[in-house]
Amino acid sequence: QVQLVESGGGLAQPGGSLRLSCAASGFTFSLYAMGWYRQAPGKQRELVMVATITSSSSTNYGDSVQGRFTISRDNAKNTVYLQMNSLKPDDTAVYYCNSFLGGRFYWGQGTQVTVSS
Repeated sequence: QVQLVESGGGLAQPGGSLRLSCAASGFTFSLYAMGWYRQAPGKQRELVMVATITSSSSTNYGDSVQGRFTISRDNAKNTVYLQMNSLKPDDTAVYYCNSFLGGRFYWGQGTQVTVSS
């Protein structure tokens, strides 16, 4: 079955960096776009970035992370990464890995990112 497992979250200081990983299994990873979403307390889940099939470059991203976050994928490891730099307190959220296949969305369990001094 499809599984998405996020890791790499934690506590970071403002201006710091974290790298999130999402290990995928149960489907042909290289054939699907992979996304990162986040949900802050009391807010709706929002798109952060998407890694397309043919490129590691994102084609969709939230304006709030432009120039600070980078998405990449390693098809040999079935893993998608989210490199987060220049972190801000507003980046505090649970970050979820996502893919759409077989007519439905699949989500990981999420990893907590807290940005605080």
